[in-house]
Amino acid sequence: MMELHEGVDKIKTRSDLSQFVGVLRADLATHPEQWENPTLDRFLEAMGAWINDTGQASADPPTWKTFGDILMGARIYE
Repeated sequence: MMELHEGVDKIKTRSDLSQFVGVLRADLATHPEQWENPTLDRFLEAMGAWINDTGQASADPPTWKTFGDILMGARIYE
């Protein structure tokens, strides 16, 4: 299984992003203690805050990797 940080750097296509989402899900199941936001509610709240605070979603146009970066950020953002 790919490491999270390597995985996000390899996202170029929709299929890559889909595979990465599966890797994130497996990581949460295996290492929930490493996630600051392990519930959907907390994850979505952190996702919105991370997008707003970092401006990451302002990439024009956003790439598939942009979405992967957002998901990675929401995993640990406080």
